[in-house]
Amino acid sequence: MTAAATGFDIEAFHAKAVQTPSHEAVDDMRELLVETLTNAGHLPRVDDGNVVVSRGAGDSIDDGDPASPHIVLNTHIDTVAPHIPYERDGDTVRGRGACDAKGPLAALLAAFLRTDPGEGTLTLAITPDEETTQLGAAALADRLSADGFIVGEPTDLDVCIAARGQCEAEITVSGAGGHAASVSADDNPVFGLKHVLAGLASYDDAVGPDRHELLGDPKLTPTIVAGGDTPNRVPDQCRLTVDRRSVPPETSEAFASSLTTHLAEQVPDEQTVAVDLIDPETPFPDPFVTDSDAAIVDALQTASGGDVRAFGAATEASHFAPTAPTVVFGPGVLADDEGAVAHADREYVRLADVRAAADAVTAALDALY
Repeated sequence: MTAAATGFDIEAFHAKAVQTPSHEAVDDMRELLVETLTNAGHLPRVDDGNVVVSRGAGDSIDDGDPASPHIVLNTHIDTVAPHIPYERDGDTVRGRGACDAKGPLAALLAAFLRTDPGEGTLTLAITPDEETTQLGAAALADRLSADGFIVGEPTDLDVCIAARGQCEAEITVSGAGGHAASVSADDNPVFGLKHVLAGLASYDDAVGPDRHELLGDPKLTPTIVAGGDTPNRVPDQCRLTVDRRSVPPETSEAFASSLTTHLAEQVPDEQTVAVDLIDPETPFPDPFVTDSDAAIVDALQTASGGDVRAFGAATEASHFAPTAPTVVFGPGVLADDEGAVAHADREYVRLADVRAAADAVTAALDALY
């Protein structure tokens, strides 16, 4: 079935979506999505900020036991700041969200409207907070029982079956504060930072996970240093924030525990070190790898002709992958030869790729149902 046959204009929807700011709040973008689905004859529900709608046998997943096969199409409607105005130049659309992730959203929405899952179930599940807390995806993962997930992100139409995990942690070094003229170096937590930085540099070689064949090496990066409030006083504590990009089998909790033990061995006896995940209520995405032989991988690769590879950023796919084969797929790129594209002022997507992504997902779904 063509996009025209569904009454859905993929280019017009994408234009409206990119013109709708969603970097501070997603209410207007959510309203656009709900209105579009309702006008197409599919009344969605909004739970925990997520927009969820199903079609197929029973047309509902409320009973918790949807007819199989059950495939879920997922992406997000929030964007990073600042909002970049919509601009179209021929086949290229520029603006915030053009590729991350309103291009993938338009493609998945088109595929959802085109596909008849027959005796199975097809669900569109769109989250509001992928760029921040990912609480929407965590709630979906707790409720959705599926046979496969397609997560929309800019992959240049490649089929991505793995991604590194991501979390942030604050390292607190505590010592003895006091007058700068009297506190010894061993007591000074600012001096203690040199031992912590050395420990960070040695962490992966000493106790971190091995290099992964798809995802490569894990990465541990210090990003923020804070401590002290006056030039002639030694602070009691200083803090260092780190960003962690993990590979299997490491989880965020295991990383924090292991790093605490490792760093405690590096600092002088007069000091202590603690590692705390930032905002532990946020479900940090752990690394995931989907079997390359999974049916959903084969169907989407056959339909798209794209390479099968790892994705270059953390994604909500990590929340779904523990329960069912999960792939990341969509139009657009994270970066090109000139530099960053997603999250950048020059963010863009080619409409031909948005249409191609919709065609590929539709064909893959037809093969799976």
